[in-house]
This record gives sequence, structure tokens and C-alpha cells, in this order.
Amino acid sequence: MEETRALVQIKGLRDGLLASLDDASWEEQRAALLAQVDDNPAFFHGARLALEVASQILHVNELVELRDQLSERNIFLWAVIGESPTTEQTAQLLGLATRISKPRPEEMRQVRVENLGEETALFLNRTLRSGTRVEFSGHVIVLGDVNPGAEIVAEGNVLVWGKLRGAVHAGSNGDTTAVVCALDLSPTRLQIAGETTMPSLDSQRTPNPETARINEHGKLQSETWSPDR
Repeated sequence: MEETRALVQIKGLRDGLLASLDDASWEEQRAALLAQVDDNPAFFHGARLALEVASQILHVNELVELRDQLSERNIFLWAVIGESPTTEQTAQLLGLATRISKPRPEEMRQVRVENLGEETALFLNRTLRSGTRVEFSGHVIVLGDVNPGAEIVAEGNVLVWGKLRGAVHAGSNGDTTAVVCALDLSPTRLQIAGETTMPSLDSQRTPNPETARINEHGKLQSETWSPDR
């Protein structure tokens, strides 16, 4: 399974996701991509996907089959980028884009899904801007800020290595042991499992690393972030 995962690299673009396929047979590449999708359905649900296939030669039946399989998983295939003229002609025949605008490497959104035994974590190495919604069936870790107007919904914990100023819902499947941690915990809306609070926005407060959790009385509370808890 790890070899299968290594065949696919997922990166974020302004227009959606870019899946870059490593050198292998088309069947291996297709299986690897679908395996990643099926392992993390919440992350890929509703995504616009561009496919980078290098020198792979693809014909109409192969791309139609993949497009249909992705569509069944609520993923929209909108572009196929390859070096083969045959692949380019096939994509154009199906109305798919064959060129995309890539940001510079330093602007590329870093997206990684890690398996942690029975748990999974989504790592986002970027700031989540207003209008961005991230929903994941595991833990979510953001190396950046969560701006007002952005939203995170996670079945597990949410950890923000930055300012949390947007909305966050941890333990979205009802897990009352989930926690939310941030270097500056100032969300517009905070929810863990079924407990919700709207923190007051105090411009005079001193930013402090904090953890929010449901206490033994079933109420949401925040406290100084301690690695021992």
C-alpha cells in the first residue's frame, strides 16, 4: 500500500488539487490515485482535480473510465497535463484543459495526509484565508493562521501553529475528547462535539498558546497549552 501511495503526489492549486503521477503503468497509476481518494474521502469530496501524467500515453476509453470513477466519488476532473501529443489530443477531445497556471514553488500549497496507525492527520502548510473550508475525517494540523471567514471541521483534534481567528469544529462526529490548540486561540466560533461557544473578541488580550477542551462538567473551557495534557 505504501508503494501505491508513493506513485501519487497531491498539491494544492488556486483552482483545486493537482495529482502528479510517478512513472508506472497506467493501471498502477490509476489504482494509486483511487486508493488515495478512497482512503481520504472527506478531503477529496467535491474537489476539482488536475492530473499530471508526464509521458503516459492515454486514450479516450482510459480517460473516460477514470473521469467516471472520479465523478462517482464527487470529484471533478478538469485538466490532464502530459508530454504525449496523443494524451493531449485525448484530453482536448473530452473537453479537458491541457494547460494550467502553476504558482511558483514557494507559493505552492503544501498538502499532506499522514496515516497514524488507526488515525489520520491532514497537514496544511499554509494560512487558510477567508472563504476556505477544510473538512477532514481525522485530525487537522495547520502550519499557519486561520483567518476570519475560514472554517475547519475535523472529526479529530485541530492544531493551529499560528493564529486561529476563523471558525473551528473539532470532534465533529461527537468525540467529546477532541481538543483545539492554537498559538493564539481567538476563533469567531468554537465547537467541540455538540458544545459551542462564541468567544468574546478582546483586542487588549495578550496572545497565548491555549487548548480548548470539554471539561468534566461537559462545558467548553480553554487553558494554557501544555504538552503534558
